[in-house]
Amino acid sequence: MKTFAPPNESARSALDCGGSTLPLSSSSALFQGGVEPPQSKVPSAQVFSSQRKWRWPLRVGRPGGMYMALDGAAKPRLDTIAYPSPPGFPPIPWPEDNPYSPARAELGKILFFDGRLSSNDVVSCAFCHEPAHAFAASTPLTIGVDGKSGVRHAQTLINRAWGKSQFWDGRAPTLEAQIFSPITNPDEMGMTTDGVVQKIRRIKGYAPLFAAAFGDSSITFDRIAKAIATFERIIVSGNSLYDRYLAGDKSALTKQQKDGLDFFNKKGECAECHSGANFTTEKFANLGVGMDRTNPDPGRAAITKKRNDTGKFKVPTLRDLAHRAPFMHDGSIKTLGEVLDLYAKGGLPNPHLDTRLTPFYLDEETKRDLLAFLDSLNGEGWQNITPPTAFPQ
Repeated sequence: MKTFAPPNESARSALDCGGSTLPLSSSSALFQGGVEPPQSKVPSAQVFSSQRKWRWPLRVGRPGGMYMALDGAAKPRLDTIAYPSPPGFPPIPWPEDNPYSPARAELGKILFFDGRLSSNDVVSCAFCHEPAHAFAASTPLTIGVDGKSGVRHAQTLINRAWGKSQFWDGRAPTLEAQIFSPITNPDEMGMTTDGVVQKIRRIKGYAPLFAAAFGDSSITFDRIAKAIATFERIIVSGNSLYDRYLAGDKSALTKQQKDGLDFFNKKGECAECHSGANFTTEKFANLGVGMDRTNPDPGRAAITKKRNDTGKFKVPTLRDLAHRAPFMHDGSIKTLGEVLDLYAKGGLPNPHLDTRLTPFYLDEETKRDLLAFLDSLNGEGWQNITPPTAFPQ
């Protein structure tokens, strides 16, 4: 179910993007495709009525026809229209050296799902960041080439465009920099940067896709990373019941969800760490999870070399939790109810436990209220992303 291995078809196979198809030819034919943003602007609060639902289509093609000729002479016209952010979010931050274009996002999507980026031709980015699980892993720990088990749970990629750093320990400053680690980790994808570049260069069908995305068909690891990062930036979630409530539709939340929100913001002080549009400060905290093991994961301390950062891990977003179990950096907690129980008892004792964690009484009614509120943070957007049905040959 999790294997997205490339099918054995000719180079003139069809690539899927959100339900549409485009013909891919290895000859100097016209290429029409890309992941295109909705044409309308970000809607106002009036959109959030019970009669309307804002979708995040990932379509192939653009109104008006083709935008790229692969005849060796014409240069591509890269689309610089910014991909819209979910309601309530600031604009997606696009790096100056990696601006958005539909062609680049489309290439990134294909690379993201292509198992040939790994040493066994099976483990793709999507192998751990599963689309059906809000682009997080359904297993406690990552599983790489040859069935090797990793040491951490694969986080969701939803709304990582706004991340201040990447990974549980924050070791990568950008999405582009993040690509290096899983590809070169021997327990994940098991490749080298040179090895993956040579592999992709041998696949003739990729050349026109790189030309459409970057202006020429040169394939480098930097371009591979930029394409995948572009795709990852448009894995978004928004227009949840909570977002509609915040935009002015006071009927969007039930009384139980409103009670949960009130506890979340006040007595529970959950917003101390889980704040902002994405419900995370992007900072790091020690909850004590896994610290009772013989050789506990040092977390953030492995990067900063600071003793006080021992056992600290990035505060995750609370978006779309219904699809993301198991939880925590080691995937050791199976349900959200158990997560709340952990907080209620003030975390797990250890020398570096976050001082903001103190035990509190959580009755069953309040627990249900909190769970109902967290359920209101399940949004839409990422569900429209579907794996390619075929890959370049």
